[in-house]
Amino acid sequence: MFRMSADQAHEWTIKTSSMVSNWPPVISLIHNMYCYEDAALRQQIHGLTFPNPVGLAAGFDKNGLTIPLMQALGFGFVEIGSITAKPSPGNPKPRSFRLPEDRSIINRMGLNNEGVETVTKRLSKLEPLKIPLGINIAKTHDSSIQGDSALEDYRLSFEAVKPIADYITINISCPNTSDGKTFENPESLAELLDLLSVGRDASDPPVFVKISADADRGLLTELLDLCENHSIRGYVAVNTSSGRDHLRSNPEFIRSCGRGGLSGKAIQAKSTEVISFIHEKTKGSKIIIGVGGIFSVEDAIEKLKAGANLLQIYTGLVYEGPELVKTINQGISRVLRKEGKEHIYQLVSG
Repeated sequence: MFRMSADQAHEWTIKTSSMVSNWPPVISLIHNMYCYEDAALRQQIHGLTFPNPVGLAAGFDKNGLTIPLMQALGFGFVEIGSITAKPSPGNPKPRSFRLPEDRSIINRMGLNNEGVETVTKRLSKLEPLKIPLGINIAKTHDSSIQGDSALEDYRLSFEAVKPIADYITINISCPNTSDGKTFENPESLAELLDLLSVGRDASDPPVFVKISADADRGLLTELLDLCENHSIRGYVAVNTSSGRDHLRSNPEFIRSCGRGGLSGKAIQAKSTEVISFIHEKTKGSKIIIGVGGIFSVEDAIEKLKAGANLLQIYTGLVYEGPELVKTINQGISRVLRKEGKEHIYQLVSG
């Protein structure tokens, strides 16, 4: 896989995974090989059953093409997207770059996806899943869509996914588009949450907000206070980072990659710090999905003890392969037994 470019490898993986997802005998075999079950890992959260805490992060499967395979690989939940109201081809290639020395990736995909109408039609034809399905939504990657049009763009996606999603993540902090940080502005976010009427209908799926890795503590406090006043049920922490600090990879290569979001080991510490901050600010009252730099059991435990209730991986899969899901779940079970704990919730911020 590493003999291909990062873009080629991802496209090949999605194409192959999509084919396998439509082949039940292979899905059954993969399930038997990769799934790991332990009642101590099972959680009931907002009426949803998560068989284990390890989820697939948004960004891997933009269009919902690989969900049956991801379930068979042992993920406890899957988040697809980001999807947008209008389809978008994304940015020109090359648009993703591996940094092996840093166990990280830079991407400027540009929110490439088939659009909410096509994706929701596909999802509506899926066989019932045994794991929760999250749908991550963002504003269409088009700088001409601003102001009220940007709000309406979000609303169209939100209304379209509500009947299908088990939970919805609002992506307000996508650093790989030219105008993707618009809704990190507290006033803009307040307008968006008001328009979406988050929390006003009890039948709606839970809504999460995906937090930037780069928000300073002042802005993060403002955003959290705002979200807490709009019935946001939890947070995904964190999105990719625009920073390039402390990287070991060749500086010239890093410059040649240009703008984009940094993921993987390079943002592990940032992610954990934000998780801990959110957990402290909300006094542990909100669900936190921890993502960023999870490559091992130890990384997963670090996130859980910082305050994450659930975890997501993506870049870790690129470097460690699909066995990482089972490895982490088995490892968490071992840690629970070693520490004399009966359930995963006892690890959170402890």
